[in-house]
Amino acid sequence: MPKSALSPLRVATIVAFCASIPLGSQQSTAISAPADVTMGLKRDPALAAAIAEISAAQIRATDSVLVSFGTRHTMSDTTSNARGIGAARRYLFNKLTGYSKACGGCLRVEYDPALMEMRGHPQRPMVNVVNVIAWLPGRDTSRVVVMGGHHDSCICSRSDLGPLARFEATQDAPGADDDGSGTSAVVELARVFSKHFPKGLETSIIFVAYSGEEEGLYGSTHLAQRLHGAGYKVVAAFTDDIVGNVVAEDGAVDSTTVRIFGAEPDNGPSRELARYAWATGTIYNPSFHILPVFRLDRISRGGDHSPYVSLGDAGLRFTERLENYKRQHLPTDDFAHVNFGYVANVARTNASVVGSLAAAPAPPVALARRDQASGGSKWSLTWNSVPSAASYEVLFRRTYSPTYEKVYPVATGTSFLLPDQLDDGWAAVRAVSADGHRSLASTVPPPCPTLATRADSVAAGDLIRNCIRAPGR
Repeated sequence: MPKSALSPLRVATIVAFCASIPLGSQQSTAISAPADVTMGLKRDPALAAAIAEISAAQIRATDSVLVSFGTRHTMSDTTSNARGIGAARRYLFNKLTGYSKACGGCLRVEYDPALMEMRGHPQRPMVNVVNVIAWLPGRDTSRVVVMGGHHDSCICSRSDLGPLARFEATQDAPGADDDGSGTSAVVELARVFSKHFPKGLETSIIFVAYSGEEEGLYGSTHLAQRLHGAGYKVVAAFTDDIVGNVVAEDGAVDSTTVRIFGAEPDNGPSRELARYAWATGTIYNPSFHILPVFRLDRISRGGDHSPYVSLGDAGLRFTERLENYKRQHLPTDDFAHVNFGYVANVARTNASVVGSLAAAPAPPVALARRDQASGGSKWSLTWNSVPSAASYEVLFRRTYSPTYEKVYPVATGTSFLLPDQLDDGWAAVRAVSADGHRSLASTVPPPCPTLATRADSVAAGDLIRNCIRAPGR
């Protein structure tokens, strides 16, 4: 392998540019320390202490109760206290309410209902799809980080039930892994964050147990639309879905790796979120490896992050490294086959990125213009001022690098003369708080809008001509 090649899971050591590089009037210089997947993010002792309290036993106890309800199909019994989706959501509501009482009412727990038509069902019934939500308000209540898993289950892969198998709501569908594991991890995150951060962080966090995922992402679609309709800025939306299996169909075992799925484009918000999660997971839980997968989801599959991504938000899915399709959507998805030590490690990785983002300032909005004074080889970056930012950082990577290779501190001001040739890479800007928390990075150039002419580009405030394309393309 050439010395300049990059490992697919870890960027090779590259020394950042030093103070001798001319930066015009800009006073900042590049960090000279080696860069890697951590992208210059820093460990927060308070967050590390919270992560250390995440308990496999607590996650196991929650999943055990969820499985005991027999089925949690979205169309199953809603009145029984022992069986069905109604019993499951009341259990989750009461458990989260107990955590809120323990922290002096810091969590706002609620049912989030929506009457929705079951598409694909021959009778197209209207079903009350009910999410269970716990809000941890932040200092900026207009911005939210959403951490979810779906508490409904199904036996959709029962071939003997025919094409309507996904609507079978009476037979046992334990859903211990899909997605009792993810829901239980989210409940544990709500417990730990409410205990350690009862006054909240910079940004509000929503812990949500979705319903209706198995029938078509109903619950997450409703909540994403609700948040957008109410004017919230969704900083990031995560889903834990199928995060407890470590043994594949062929007997292969992997209990030390989790996959994260970040959608296209390469300079879009979801891909930036994947890089951020890759970094925080490596910092806070280094023995548990992250496999970044740069696509929305598994091939021909979907998850509860998807509705957010479709609305332009940064979305990410966490999923076990090895799936076993002999147990997914079947009665064999039982409690005995969930590895709760593994689920706890996924939850620790969740906590690292949720806590880091929630403690950080809002990301700036950046633009790039070619610097004519340098003959066009340098670029001038500018961005808006972020109220809670004490400083900023400019990042740079080559187009084929999976993550950033250089970090340039910007101590003052909201502009920077990039010494790298932007035609050959991607740059990004992030805000840094006084206590060192770093926002999600905003890429320059940003993802291309749908533009047909240069006039459209000018009107959009984007003069980068390679974004111009014919209508419909």
